[in-house]
Amino acid sequence: MIAWSTLRRALCGAALLLLPSMAALAHAGHRHDRRAAPEAVAPAPAPAPPLAAFPVPVGVDFALVDQTGAPRRRADFAGRHVLLFFGYANCEAICSAAIPAMIETLDSLGTAGAAIDAVMITVDPARDTPEGLRQGLAKYGPGIIGLTGDVAALVPVWRGFHVSVTPVGHDPLGQPILAHGSFLFLLGPDGNVLTLLPPVLPPERLASIIRGYLR
Repeated sequence: MIAWSTLRRALCGAALLLLPSMAALAHAGHRHDRRAAPEAVAPAPAPAPPLAAFPVPVGVDFALVDQTGAPRRRADFAGRHVLLFFGYANCEAICSAAIPAMIETLDSLGTAGAAIDAVMITVDPARDTPEGLRQGLAKYGPGIIGLTGDVAALVPVWRGFHVSVTPVGHDPLGQPILAHGSFLFLLGPDGNVLTLLPPVLPPERLASIIRGYLR
């Protein structure tokens, strides 16, 4: 009878002898030259998904007039994007920064900016008559459309865009100073609000955000 210790040594030795042959079979036909390995091809980046529209309904139809006295409705801007701001022509606070920012932003967009209308709806109809708008907006150049009307026509528009208007004092000339909404509204070609933009951002950054909605 063969002792168990002797049989175990024999089996282990046989296994050691088989290992080189098994390794050779397992690697048969495979080269180990790292330089010959094909390079991994990175997958193409997925296209950016379209940006969603604003999650709550904002805005209403309107029947106003521009600084030339021509009637304007919301439907008149159908098919074009609109960058909309609520302010007043003689405002020396946020308006004096927001309106130039609108114009510079559209300039930064180049040809795409030419297809976007820059619009300001007044919160001060007493002073912003069509002539008052024409004179007050002239200092910003010809690139801004001013809209005005009587209080009865404007109040529903302010409410529809969630813009509050509050007198907060008087300037040195005794004219009222009005607190009002400061966001820019980006409207799509269907007239719906796409997003709100703070005018304190640099025009280049505003243009970058808007470009995402033009895809």
